[in-house]
Amino acid sequence: MSTVDGVRYVADGAVATCTFDKPGRSNAMDVPMQARYGALLRQADADPEIRAVVVTGAGKAFCPGADLGLLDTIAAAPPAQEGENFRDVLAAASVGVPVVAAINGGCAGLGFVIACSADVRFAAAGAKFTTAFARRGLIAEYGIAKLLPELVGQGRARDLLLSGRTFTAEQALAYGLVQEVVPAGELQLRAHAYAAELATYSAPRSMAVMKEQFAREALLPLPEAARAATALMLESFGRPELAEGLASWNERRPPRFPAHR
Repeated sequence: MSTVDGVRYVADGAVATCTFDKPGRSNAMDVPMQARYGALLRQADADPEIRAVVVTGAGKAFCPGADLGLLDTIAAAPPAQEGENFRDVLAAASVGVPVVAAINGGCAGLGFVIACSADVRFAAAGAKFTTAFARRGLIAEYGIAKLLPELVGQGRARDLLLSGRTFTAEQALAYGLVQEVVPAGELQLRAHAYAAELATYSAPRSMAVMKEQFAREALLPLPEAARAATALMLESFGRPELAEGLASWNERRPPRFPAHR
């Protein structure tokens, strides 16, 4: 259970947990940490035994964003181009395995983007959130200007991005940003239990296809989205997942879905 480049990875049955663990820096993220996080999510996605992932932070913070030392370096000598490390930051949105964010504490900037790119978010009571970018002289980074309006609507997203104000887990629940707020001591158990439920009862392929649908069909007019979904539905009729889903229901037992996505 060692920590490499500020991220710890543990597999527990069908659920893997990625934990940001950078003592002394409150889990602030540098480039190796970003790369490690992205690599671990892709590793989980490629592992047929893993059917859900929980992302959380060690200690009192989830992730407060980029390490300020890194930002100081960038401010002194801006890079010619950032490259494609956004693929690591947004890895939760691109993998087929479902990702559950367990936001245990401070969640800001880059950490806020990571949380928003997860499929489902739980937060500890009293956890603090902020987009932070405008208050650091930055812009809406890593696609958050697309992600956040999809989660909370245009008006609230503009408020949170333009103001960079701090808000609580309870407010995040009211905004629709998180799905549940639970006592801090129960957060990890709740997030793991939810991930385990996905891993047990939902077909890996169904969840992976749905994640693709969320990204693709949101951009289409409703008739086109329905047409695309109908083609996928007809294709799914001939797959083993449907037969097993029906058999498990009729036999009143947990399904034994194929592992592949």
